[in-house]
Amino acid sequence: MTPTLSTPLHFLVISLSIFTILPTYDSSYLNYADALSKSILFFQGQRSGFLPGDQRLSWRQNSGLGDGYSESVELTGGYYDAGDNVKFGFPMAFTTTMLAWSVIEFGDVMPPSELRNALVAVRWSTDYLLKTVSIPDRIYVQVGDPVIDHNCWERPEDMDTARTVYKVDAPNPASDVAGETAAALAASSMAFRSYDPGYAETLLRTATRVFDYADHYRGAYSDNANIRDGVCPFYCDFDGYQDELLWGAAWLRRASQDGSYLSYIQNNGKTFGADDNINEFGWDNKHAGLNVLVSKEVLEGNIYELQSYRASADSFMCTLIPKSSSSHIDYTPGGLIYRPGGSNLQHATTITFLLLVYANYLEKSSQTLNCGSISGGPSMLRKIAKRQVDYILGENPKGMSYMVGYSNYFPQRIHHRGSSLPSLKDHPQSIGCKEGSIYYNSSGPNPNVLVGAVVGGPGEDDTYEDDRADFRKSEPTTYINAPFVGALAYFAANPNPI
Repeated sequence: MTPTLSTPLHFLVISLSIFTILPTYDSSYLNYADALSKSILFFQGQRSGFLPGDQRLSWRQNSGLGDGYSESVELTGGYYDAGDNVKFGFPMAFTTTMLAWSVIEFGDVMPPSELRNALVAVRWSTDYLLKTVSIPDRIYVQVGDPVIDHNCWERPEDMDTARTVYKVDAPNPASDVAGETAAALAASSMAFRSYDPGYAETLLRTATRVFDYADHYRGAYSDNANIRDGVCPFYCDFDGYQDELLWGAAWLRRASQDGSYLSYIQNNGKTFGADDNINEFGWDNKHAGLNVLVSKEVLEGNIYELQSYRASADSFMCTLIPKSSSSHIDYTPGGLIYRPGGSNLQHATTITFLLLVYANYLEKSSQTLNCGSISGGPSMLRKIAKRQVDYILGENPKGMSYMVGYSNYFPQRIHHRGSSLPSLKDHPQSIGCKEGSIYYNSSGPNPNVLVGAVVGGPGEDDTYEDDRADFRKSEPTTYINAPFVGALAYFAANPNPI
């Protein structure tokens, strides 16, 4: 698990001429289609549960098959969030929402085989999320004791640590996790609608029920004393639960077209702070993504009652545009979006995704973006997005791809237990909790390539040491990859956007 220090953004002011002094690169050799395929394949390396016969990352085997047993509930499946062996519900739900949103916005330009793979990746998570909310007025938010888990370095297949189950029952609140789970199920229902209508209906019906729980019992899940020590400081709710209520309602509105959800996001926007902290989007803070999502209603549906969301989305986009009077985002010298804290590429991939989605919305509605002294259209946003994607794939001062297995120069010592320890095929004997330390401390490359994993990324000066112990830089997470799937799908279909 990568601590993200999700505090309010304080982007530094930079020279408005930054993009005129940044190094330029030839990106003509980049293979976006290959990167897309690998970005989806990564999720197979994060699977928990009983693996199917078509598992392509064959160094992974079954794990966590007793999850939920201590609570007499079946909670197998889902994803490990990062380089550890814990299933954290909050970031898993966000990952699912972003994978589904990638399919919704860019699935029509994905090769059919990769669209299928993306839907398989979504379903691996939604099948698990349905289990976590199978009992009314209860949500299972986590499986695995993170403190004990993080004190071990062992393969998921060898887990002998406590698979503690963390749950919240009504009337105790879990608006954040339940709201994000509702969003994930609603978005996924849209992704599956054309391919499995029955499953899509199950997802949407469940999303409605889960959102009712989130809204009726308001509060942060990490405020519950019985689970706080298990979820904090790893995936605490640092930024409040109100954004997840709006986010869940917005997705239910889009998936169902139910007018009650339209009224909800209209009537509660100001109260729930939709205008606040608009410069961040990630597993804990949904504001920028919420504003972009709802803006579709304004731009394409002419629902002007939601104009404040569109104004906030415009404001966010203007902060990203060089030479804009409101530009105030920090970049590395090589041109990567940067914010302090760690696991920086989670911000670069989510912001890139939003740039591309908003560009599509503007294009479909024949609208432009007005940023004071300058204005621009979709092409401007796409160029900024492309710079981020190209940087991650290797167009950076180190010439390194931050996607594992892509190009000939990528991180070899990622902070990931399964990747860094020999596979069961190569080492059938169990490797105990502390026995894995020799592999953790090894200076050699990881024996198993976690193809497609995007690591936390370089520092503010573009440096990257490829150090397994430096988890802020070297640990991959599902929520870095999920929005990158959509971005790569766009550029695979449009390598030279106009």
